[in-house]
Order: sequence, then structure tokens, then C-alpha cells
Amino acid sequence: MTGITGPLSRRTLFKLSGAGAALLAASPAVAAPAPPKVASKARIVIAGGGAAGLAAASRLVERLDGASITVIDRRKDHYYQPGFTLVAAGLKPRDYVVSTTTQYLPRGIDLIEEQVAEFDPAGNAVVTDTGRRIAYDFLIVATGLHLDYAAIEGMDTALIGKDGLGSVYAGPDAAVATWKEMARFAETGGVGLFGRPATEMKCAGAPLKYTFITDDYLRRHGNRGKSELIYCAQNKGLFSVPIVSEKVRMLFRDRGVKVAYEHVITGIDPGRKTATYKTPGGTVEMKYDFINVVPPMRAPAAVRQSPLGWQTGAWAADGWMEVEKATLRHKRFPNVFGVGDVAGVPKGKTAASVKWQVPVAVDHLVADIAGTKAASVYNGYTSCPLITQLGRAMLVEFDYEDNLTPSFPGVIAPLEELWITWVMKTMALKPTYLAMLRGNA
Repeated sequence: MTGITGPLSRRTLFKLSGAGAALLAASPAVAAPAPPKVASKARIVIAGGGAAGLAAASRLVERLDGASITVIDRRKDHYYQPGFTLVAAGLKPRDYVVSTTTQYLPRGIDLIEEQVAEFDPAGNAVVTDTGRRIAYDFLIVATGLHLDYAAIEGMDTALIGKDGLGSVYAGPDAAVATWKEMARFAETGGVGLFGRPATEMKCAGAPLKYTFITDDYLRRHGNRGKSELIYCAQNKGLFSVPIVSEKVRMLFRDRGVKVAYEHVITGIDPGRKTATYKTPGGTVEMKYDFINVVPPMRAPAAVRQSPLGWQTGAWAADGWMEVEKATLRHKRFPNVFGVGDVAGVPKGKTAASVKWQVPVAVDHLVADIAGTKAASVYNGYTSCPLITQLGRAMLVEFDYEDNLTPSFPGVIAPLEELWITWVMKTMALKPTYLAMLRGNA
């Protein structure tokens, strides 16, 4: 099998495709016995009931005895966000990415179905959108991020799925609508525009994946020759890791995908089917028949407007939480931790990042309660199964230092387009993700 080094036994194949451990980077070491629970009456509030919040709640329940743990989140649905691209590619139905928050909430957890509207870390409290003030001894902020579609002039999420306008990130319905528009485009051809914002974003590989997927569908319909695909990169590269950026550049070159560097979308005119971009040389307008819009992404307003965000530096403007990158502990409020998309760290806005971040943050929180010190460190591990065509994907794994960190060295060659990585992405990742929510991954 191309890209697999050494003999591929049935046992190895099962390990790769059935367990899906590579995608969320389960440790190859044998799991140690669970430590004894720490007795505590601590009040712990978790702001956000998404992947990071649920994983944190599950782990805290297993580590503490007697603590009061409260999750605050108004949204009843839970979205399996790594599956949005698969829905938008016509590979999975809407129901594949939708479940409920309560399915994964462990026993003994209090759920407040409201939204945190204000953080008061100096007063050790949060205030919900109903005006309820909730005190805590420890706070885990897992609010996710805000999709700032309003920052793109003329953009209206209600138009997704109409007149060539797609946007995978906006939710399950938007992913379905995007698939319908992309499928129509694949049957007709034309100009397709893709790209990403200049802000930090979740799963930076997703816009690249969707470009490759669209290219493949056009070829399958025999319309690639009468189509032009343009990827608008926000800077002078295609990916934050140089070796991955160069690999994608070569693949784009080989498949005829043009790249417009330093093009950041600022506006869209759905009626005229034009998009406006900010470039070093000024404003540029580009026509399209299909466009996949990826909005700027920022911390939610409640975090941005609180003392929790970075005060200076690259992440200050968008309000990302000022946490220590190794421990996820807030730099100015030591009883506060930030995990998941909201954390202002150099890497780590993927489900795989959550898998590694949450145990580290929980270790340090529990150590504080027990009066000990934790040695756990988050090294920035991030994983992106980068689909490059239907039936093939690359397993991109890296850390804060842009080092490639393959989970199966000698078995899966990094940066090769493999069928087995495709199987992991389309079949094995979700069960591992659900195990993570329950504190088992």
C-alpha cells in the first residue's frame, strides 16, 4: 500500500482504522491506573458545554470526590464539528454531526442552561444572561469562539446555499446547504473561490480540504477543464507549518489550483457574485460561480469584554484568553483555566488539541485542590487529517515548534496521501471523539 512503510498486518490495520487513535493522538504508552479521588468541597464552574467543557467535566468527576461542578451552556444540541466538512462534501448526513449535550454529561454535574454573559475573575464569579451570579473557587473557560460573519460586508448566513454561496463553519444546516451548492457547481464548472481569514481559526486545514474536495468532484463530473479554482491565502503561506505549507503548494500546483497570496476577504456581493479582498496593493474584486466563505474568528464577546483576554500582543485584538501555553492556566488569575478554541496559545484549535489540553488543565486544577504540584505539560499538539481527494488524506500532526509529531512512525508516512488516513477521518475519528467527551480518550 503506497505510503505505508513495512508490512501492514491485519492487527495493525484494525488498530489504525478501528481505534482511530492517531487522529486524537492517544498515547502509545500503557495507561496508568487511575489515581485515587481527591476529596474536596470546591466549587468548579465550567463555562461552555462543547467538546472541551464536556471533556473537562467528565475528567473532574473521575478525579474529585464531593466537589460541586457546574456546566453553563444554553445550547441543547452538541455539534461534532470535525464532521462538518464531511457533511458539506456529501459524505455524511446532517444527523451525523448533531446530538445533545446531556448525552455526554456525567452524573453529578449541574447543568445551567443559560449563557455566561460576564466574567468577574477578581470577584471569582460569572454572571449569566438571565442575571444570575454564580460564585466559584475554580473556573474553566471552554466557551469556544465566535464566527464573526458580520465583519464581512454584505455577508448574510441566510444566503448560504443560494447563488453559489457556501460556508461550512456556520452549522449543520449550512454544511448541508453548502454541499448542495458545491454539487451544483461541480456539474457546471466555473470559478471557485476559497480561502481563510487573517484571524486565528479553528481547524485551519478545513478550507484547504474543501478546495481539494471541490477539485475532485469537478474532475469526477468531467468539468475540471472548464473551471478555475483560486485559493486566497491570508498571508504568504498556505499553512502555519512550513513543511506542510510547501506540500500543499505542490499539490495545488499539480492540480491546477491557483493561489492568491495575501488576500483577505472583506466583503461579498451575492447578487453580483463578487468578493472583495484586502491585499498589499489595495482592494481587489473577484468574480465567482461558487465561493466557500470562512469568517474571521474571535473569542466570544463575554470573554473579549472581560479581564481574561490578552492585554497586549497578537491575540489581544480578538480577545483570546491569556493562558500559559504549557498549562492552560490564566497568567493573571491562577484559579482560572482556558481550554479549547478560546485559549490564546500558538496552536490548538482542533478536537485533537482538546484531547491533550483538557487533561493538562485538569491535572493542574486538581493539584491545586490537593496542595500538590502537577508536572503535566501541553506541547501544542494539533492534528489535522487533511483530505486531498475523495478516498485519500494526509495525517498532519505537529506541535508548538512546528515539529511533525507522527503517532505511528514507521507505519504511516507523514504528509503522504493515504487511504488509511481517509478511513480514520471518515470512520474512526468520531468514536474516539465521543470517548474523549466521556473522559476516556
